[in-house]
Amino acid sequence: MGTAVVTALSMLAAPVPQAMAASLTQVTNFGSNPGNIQMYLYVPNNVAPRPGILVAMHGCNGQATAFYQGTEFARLADQYGFIVIYPQANKSANGLSNCFDVWSNEALRHAGGSDPVSIVSMVNHVLQSYNGDPQRVFATGFSSGAMETNNLLATYPDVFKAGAPFSGVPYGCLGPAGCGDKTPQQWGDLARNAYPGYTGSRPRVQAWHGTNDSVLNYTMLQEEVDQWTNVWGLSQTPTSTTTPQSGWTKRAYGSSQVEAYTVSGAGHDLPHTGMAIHAIRFFGLDQSSPTSTPTPGGGSGPIRGVASGRCLDVPNSSTKPEVAPELRRIHRRCPVRTVPGRRRRGHRQRHQSAALLLLGRQQPEVDLGQMTHTR
Repeated sequence: MGTAVVTALSMLAAPVPQAMAASLTQVTNFGSNPGNIQMYLYVPNNVAPRPGILVAMHGCNGQATAFYQGTEFARLADQYGFIVIYPQANKSANGLSNCFDVWSNEALRHAGGSDPVSIVSMVNHVLQSYNGDPQRVFATGFSSGAMETNNLLATYPDVFKAGAPFSGVPYGCLGPAGCGDKTPQQWGDLARNAYPGYTGSRPRVQAWHGTNDSVLNYTMLQEEVDQWTNVWGLSQTPTSTTTPQSGWTKRAYGSSQVEAYTVSGAGHDLPHTGMAIHAIRFFGLDQSSPTSTPTPGGGSGPIRGVASGRCLDVPNSSTKPEVAPELRRIHRRCPVRTVPGRRRRGHRQRHQSAALLLLGRQQPEVDLGQMTHTR
């Protein structure tokens, strides 16, 4: 009898096994994959019954696994129950690797092929396999991933409801139209022409950029604002300007269909800790139901995009002393305006319209976990 009591007590005192933490897994055979890119998936243990879906994309020379480890999106997925897709880019140009295609004719049009079609296949796979909510599909990314974010919003506005590019450029900037200074109407026409005949709702956009970005000039933020406010039929004058925290300036346009975050003193190293939650709230992924979408009114140094001869970014070169002189030369070849308001026009404001000098050397892969916490 004594032995039985001791045994029972020991069983009561035994530690309760903890649930295994969710992990990043690679998914194959997810559907049409003309870009021949890889899919990594994070499904939290407490995934919602009808989860939202976030596509999170790394920069050139980056890795999907490092973007998963070095950003806060997976932790926020644990908290709110949405699913995160981490695509692995594989395009190379001039010695730079793992870039998303945002320059080819296939990538720049709806259902044209290349990386965008592959990413939409990933989204459709998750929607079908996990009972995902098609009204809550979003995109975000850094640098090349930010460019692909804008690209997906333009080419698949029927799939993506909103996007948050960190340190990017407008849609079409690396294509035949180039990155030269354009009016809001011209930027907007580029985005609209990505999907001719589309008349549905347009995705909301929350763009972020650091004022000290020496790779993709800070004024690219205003070009993004010009593009998406025009797509929405909004004024380029913000309806509100606030300071969410020290060093951040948030401009909202319309009823926040478009938001622009200026991060004072930040370089080419976003998102910093604490930024991802603002994107998640903008998407409405911190809620269990969709956020209503208003109806529209009315790496490290630029390189040449394949077949376009125009700027393409590679994260983290700006932090490497050995490439700083070349980055300065590249930056001078792409002069841009330095204030978020009205621009002066002239040859120095026609930025990034000419072919750029190249880094001319192989860059190491970027440790995005380290970048995330760089100040």
